[in-house]
Amino acid sequence: MENKEFDIQAYMTGGVERVVKDALKATLKNPRESAFMVKFAAASRAASKKRRRAEDAGEHIPPFLIASITSKCNLHCAGCYSRCNHATVDAEPVSQLTGEEWLRIFDEADELGISFILLAGGEPMLRRDIIEAAGRKSGILFPIFTNGTFMDERYFALFDRCRNLIPVMSIEGEKRITDARRGEGIYDRLIANMEELHRRGLIFGASVTVTTENIREVTSDAFLGKLSERGCRAVVFVEFVPVTDESRELAPGEEERAYLRQEISRLRREHEEMVYISFPGDEKSSGGCVAAGRGFFHINSHGGAEPCPFSPYSDVSLKNRSLRDALRSPLFLALQSGDVLLDDHDGGCVLYEKRDLVEKLLHTGSSGEGQTEEAGQGIDGQSGQEAHP
Repeated sequence: MENKEFDIQAYMTGGVERVVKDALKATLKNPRESAFMVKFAAASRAASKKRRRAEDAGEHIPPFLIASITSKCNLHCAGCYSRCNHATVDAEPVSQLTGEEWLRIFDEADELGISFILLAGGEPMLRRDIIEAAGRKSGILFPIFTNGTFMDERYFALFDRCRNLIPVMSIEGEKRITDARRGEGIYDRLIANMEELHRRGLIFGASVTVTTENIREVTSDAFLGKLSERGCRAVVFVEFVPVTDESRELAPGEEERAYLRQEISRLRREHEEMVYISFPGDEKSSGGCVAAGRGFFHINSHGGAEPCPFSPYSDVSLKNRSLRDALRSPLFLALQSGDVLLDDHDGGCVLYEKRDLVEKLLHTGSSGEGQTEEAGQGIDGQSGQEAHP
């Protein structure tokens, strides 16, 4: 049953407001960035009021979306969830949402009061047209989860012009472990990008997949201090989700997860210059998984509305339905009204672990429109382990 003492709307709204507040503190020395963050803070408050009004009227609107805007990627990272389920491919994508269709979704999100849309892939920076469209929606913050290999002068200029576009580059720790997982030379390219963004006074973040192998390194003051010195202002820690039996030993267990929670709590106290976000974090204290529209949901590159990137099942397509319709998805409603999102589980994602049950709900509780052929994409397409904000 739902924890009656837990208010998911207040929890997610508070999270948005905290990120905005922390970002304001982090940018006070940059007048241009501060001017944008002040405007965004006002837009965020207005969006929060929209969501509260909807809640009072019996309609729940999450503050976050994850949008995988392409299935194409140029890297083949070890343990890539998205490639394992064939959501990321090397071939030219077909039947994916157009730039105009994505802009329509962004417009609808703005009207509903959604404040954050995380752009993912494949490699999202391959879709410059969509990122440029996102830049025009100044009331929404768009973190772009990228492998960092397509940064160029045009993108630097776009990020300077549209401060609501925040590149979040995937890094696994220091050079050895990053290159081992993502490819030789990737670490050096990431560092060069960070230094150029910092030189231009542009805000950016980093995404880290936490495994049993790198958990000590990526939470260390030494590693995070280097990121901070290069201008990084947000770090997203995402627990590794095993997709094969061979990779299960890399998934953090209860001891590692407790350590991660402890370290993130310490980092937030001692290093306020950066924002630290953990997924899934302590689901037990936060009232369970916030996917399937409770706090966010995922739109795959073909338009399928899915609970999250790790749960690639859809019964509503945004090609022919509205964002509001997607939030009323029979699958989402079934997940929200049951106990699945609140269940205990071993790994970092309850829906991935209980995928057989999710698939059963899809076939028994929904119309079948758009079902599993609209498979989801993992963030930046490098690692489905990096699947949430």
